[in-house]
Amino acid sequence: MTEKSTSAGIWGPEGYDHARYAPRRKIMRFLLRTIGFSLLAKLDHVEGVENVPSQGSAILMINHISFIDPFVVLNVLPRTIVPMAKIEVYSYPVVGIFPRIYGVIPVQREEIDRRAVQGAMDVLQAGEIILVAPEAHRSPQLRQGKEGIAYLATRANVPIVPVAFDGTIGFPAFRLSSRWREPGASVRFGEPFRFSSQGRRADREMLRVMTDEALYLLAAMLPEHRRGFYSDLSLATRETIVPA
Repeated sequence: MTEKSTSAGIWGPEGYDHARYAPRRKIMRFLLRTIGFSLLAKLDHVEGVENVPSQGSAILMINHISFIDPFVVLNVLPRTIVPMAKIEVYSYPVVGIFPRIYGVIPVQREEIDRRAVQGAMDVLQAGEIILVAPEAHRSPQLRQGKEGIAYLATRANVPIVPVAFDGTIGFPAFRLSSRWREPGASVRFGEPFRFSSQGRRADREMLRVMTDEALYLLAAMLPEHRRGFYSDLSLATRETIVPA
């Protein structure tokens, strides 16, 4: 199966077309801001938005602790973001229609999903930004990340922006609920970086090193109780990390 045919299953026979999705994404982001973050989610703190490139391709790497994390990013950034998400979200009752309309990239988490990889590459090659949760599962603490994020970043030669979340657990919740009387969500965008493979193709071992080095950068942005697998920051290295 060719790479073109693998992405066709996501975008259709003509491949990825930003113009097709742009109007519907604009409408959905407007509804998210005017309804979602007025009635269903409380946002307390945003930091580092200037670290997200104003143009060109990039990957946003998040710690994923709650359902609303990607929606926070869609809410606070002026640019269009295309999330990658588990394929099961397409099957959710009622709300499953929204990722289809928006053009979220569905991922089979327990296997090497070539179609999802090519779908992400299509978006990056179109000069847009994708959002990736390298742990592949929601968790209150960081799990060891999967190598896919390093593979995408090195293959597409794009920067990564680490994005740290806290305070999103318990949302969505109606505005009059007790959750709204507690601290709300916070999101911090770190400085962008790239991977350097020292002039050689990254093999599986190097991708593992790259992924762990990236996750240690993200862990350093999180409170200690969120760091999980990457709690011991003294183990962090930066052999493959270079400024973007």
